[in-house]
Amino acid sequence: MLRRVQCLIRLHSNGRQALQFRSYAKDGANSKQNPNPNPRAQKQGSKNLPAVRNPFATAQDRTKDSYLTMVEIFNERDVHRRNHVEFIYAALKNMADFGVERDLEVYKALINVMPKGKFIPTNLFQAEFMHYPKQQQCIIDLLEQMEDLGVMPDYEMEAMLLNVFGRQGHPLRKYWRMMYWMPKFKNLSPWPLPDPVPDDTLEIARLAVERMCTVDLRSKVTVFESKDLKDAIDDTWIVSGMSPEQEKLLREHSRQKALYIEGPFHIWLRNRRINYFTLRADPDTEFLAQLDERQLDEDDVSNIEVPFFGRAPPRRHNQLGKLRSVHQQDDGTILAICATGTSTKDSLLSWIRLLEANGNPSIGEVPVLFRFTSTVPAKAKEIEGSAGVPAKSESRCSENGQTRSE
Repeated sequence: MLRRVQCLIRLHSNGRQALQFRSYAKDGANSKQNPNPNPRAQKQGSKNLPAVRNPFATAQDRTKDSYLTMVEIFNERDVHRRNHVEFIYAALKNMADFGVERDLEVYKALINVMPKGKFIPTNLFQAEFMHYPKQQQCIIDLLEQMEDLGVMPDYEMEAMLLNVFGRQGHPLRKYWRMMYWMPKFKNLSPWPLPDPVPDDTLEIARLAVERMCTVDLRSKVTVFESKDLKDAIDDTWIVSGMSPEQEKLLREHSRQKALYIEGPFHIWLRNRRINYFTLRADPDTEFLAQLDERQLDEDDVSNIEVPFFGRAPPRRHNQLGKLRSVHQQDDGTILAICATGTSTKDSLLSWIRLLEANGNPSIGEVPVLFRFTSTVPAKAKEIEGSAGVPAKSESRCSENGQTRSE
């Protein structure tokens, strides 16, 4: 009885294989008769890739909420999440248009697009030879963009990368390197800034002047208003930085030598740029010549003398002589710095008057020259022809507040 059942099963299976073979042969014959029914759809050497539409390029409402909404729609559209790599690259490319290039939540939402558990290597060879290289390189590029923009990852991102690529995945190794170096560089600056940097230009200018004035701990930063003066033309704010040592140098400055207002110079606070100006005097060559040339440099370690076997310790030079101030440099003496809201000559003239009215009366007895460095426009070069156009302009500020070019 058992043998009969086995024979029936074998006959049934052989019959099914024969039917399948006949159907395959029939399909093969049909394909031979019509090998290319649609030549436009199937070209030789081309691949049938699905068309990927970029929803970020056609979005009208460019906000963070709309960005995250499109990411959620992609996650819920298909269970297999096809074309997820192309979608992530398109999302990274259009981040700046939506203003989310420094938002950690958005980066974590993009990592969450990747399928979980499929890309985890199961042996040593898969781990070292970059299992699923296209997907791993996509997330590495995402982490590279975060590192370039200074976006600090958190521990939740580590758990997400662990669920997607496993402990031996290359994106997780990149994450560990970022978490080692980025906190070091973030806390390395002695001038910490608020995160994010404020949008108020006055507040940014005050932070910039305070940073530059740290060279002298006694420096005082003052915010003036040009409307406090009678004949002020520009109604703007002025952030001025000056120390008691600079006030002393200004009082001792010769009335026959001019002072210079130079600029604009640039200082960067993360991605914000501020223009500032300096009040400078010519270097005091007589004072610099009086200094002992053998004055020891505290930072020079090329010739260290250590007392040993009864030798006397080295004698420090210029212990009772005059020492150079940190504001007295070889190319000039910096007397004050400022940043104004308009960066014009009128605002700088108001700055000089405000310094004179606030404890520096001697500045009204000294001629002041404006030295502005600017890029000559192409039209001026075309008008002047071969003749060179000077890039620096000087104007004299007299005691009554009028200016004249020199």
